[in-house]
Amino acid sequence: MPATETLEEAKRLMVICNSCRYCEGYCAVFPAMTKRLSFTDADVTYLANLCHGCQGCFYACQYAPPHEFAVNVPKTFAELRAETYRDYAWPGALSRMFRSNGTWVMGILAAALIVVVGLTFGLQDASVIHGVHTGAGAFYKVISYDVMVWTASAVFGFAILAFVMGAIRFQREIGGKPGDLINPVNLGRALHDAATLRFMGGAGHGCNYPDENYSMGRRIFHQLTMWGFLFCFASTSVATIYDHVFGWIAPYDYLSIPVVLGTIGGLGLISGPPGLMWFKLKADKAPMDVKRMGMDWAFLVLLFLTGLTGLLLLAFRETPAMGTLLAIHLGVVLGLFMTLPFGKMVHAVYRLTALIKYAGEQAK
Repeated sequence: MPATETLEEAKRLMVICNSCRYCEGYCAVFPAMTKRLSFTDADVTYLANLCHGCQGCFYACQYAPPHEFAVNVPKTFAELRAETYRDYAWPGALSRMFRSNGTWVMGILAAALIVVVGLTFGLQDASVIHGVHTGAGAFYKVISYDVMVWTASAVFGFAILAFVMGAIRFQREIGGKPGDLINPVNLGRALHDAATLRFMGGAGHGCNYPDENYSMGRRIFHQLTMWGFLFCFASTSVATIYDHVFGWIAPYDYLSIPVVLGTIGGLGLISGPPGLMWFKLKADKAPMDVKRMGMDWAFLVLLFLTGLTGLLLLAFRETPAMGTLLAIHLGVVLGLFMTLPFGKMVHAVYRLTALIKYAGEQAK
C-alpha cells in the first residue's frame, strides 16, 4: 500500500491509544493493538479493517477533538478502509471506481436496467411480455433460460474471483499467508464473529450511533441487511440445485424452500437498508468519513431495490405485470452483481480477512 497521510495519522493515533488503553474492552481493535509496540503500514491497515465503526471509542476518548491530540479513530480508520478498497481492488485498472463510487454504482445500475429492459422489450413480442404465464418455465417464456443463467453466472463468477484475489492481496499485505484464509479454526471463529456482529456491540450496550447514546439499532438493521442478502443467496443456490440436480424448473411453489428463503431475504433487504439510511441521516458526522457517504448510500439503495423488485415479482408473477417486473428485477440484480467487488460490499471481504487474522492472534 502506498504511503499516505491517512496511514501516518492512523499510526499516530495508535501510539496515543496504546499508551492510554482506556478503550481496551470496547472491540477487537484495541486487544489487537496492544500486541504491538510500534505500528507499520500493514498493522494499521489490518486494524482499520478490523474496526466495525461502533464509534464508542470516539465518545469515550478524553483526547478526542477539540483536544489538541485530536484523536478520532473511527473517522481515520473509515478513511483508511476506503483506501484499502481502492488499493487492493482486482483488477487494479478498475480501482478508479472507488472514487466517486456512488456515481459509478448508480450509473452502472441505470445502464444495466436500460440494457436488460430495453433488450427485453426490443426483442420480445409485446403479447409475450404482457401475457400471463404460469407453471414450470414461465419466466423463460419472457427471457430465455440461456440468456438469464449464463449472463448472471458470468458476472457473478467474475465478482467472486475479484473478491478472492482482493482478499489474497490484502491478506499478504497484513502479514499472512494464503493458507491462513482457510484455517478451519480461525475461519470458524471469524465467521461466528461476523455472523453475530459481535464487535458491533461497542462496550456491550450497542453502538454509539447515531449519536453518543448507546443503541442496538445499527446492529439490528445491519443484521437484517446481512442476513437478508445471505437468505437471497441461499435461495438462488437451492434453486440452482433444484434445476441442475433434480430437473425442477422455476418458478417454484410459494411454500418451496427457494421461495421461502427468498421471501425472508427480500423482507430483510426492504427493512434493513432503509433503517441504516435513516440512521445515517441522523448520525453525528464528526466520527464519520463523510466523503464516502455516496458509496454507502448507493449500496444500500441497490440492496433495497433488489429486495423490493424480487418481492414484487413474486407477488405478481401470475399476472400480466410479470414480464415487466422480471426484466426490471434482473436489471437490478445484474447491476448489483457488476458492482459487488467495486462498491461497499468489499468491506465484508476485508473485514472477514481481518477477523481471521485476529482469531489467529488471540489463539496464541
